[in-house]
Amino acid sequence: MLALRPNCECCDRDLPAESLDARICTFECTFCVDCVEARLGGACPNCGGELVHRPIRPAAALARFPASTERVLKPHEACAA
Repeated sequence: MLALRPNCECCDRDLPAESLDARICTFECTFCVDCVEARLGGACPNCGGELVHRPIRPAAALARFPASTERVLKPHEACAA
């Protein structure tokens, strides 16, 4: 089950569980679409993997299996711009 992290690791933008702007890699590193397109070139700065659209968890499942509240922010060189 995906953790559904609440923010972009690059710019700290809020990415609620229902956000269509969240992108993830296979390790669940989470970024906003703006950082992925403008700063990261579609690749995860942690593992080099592809960043893809994060699926939306249905509301009924979200109530039973809530999204993570742990914010992750990492100082990537690409994010400094």
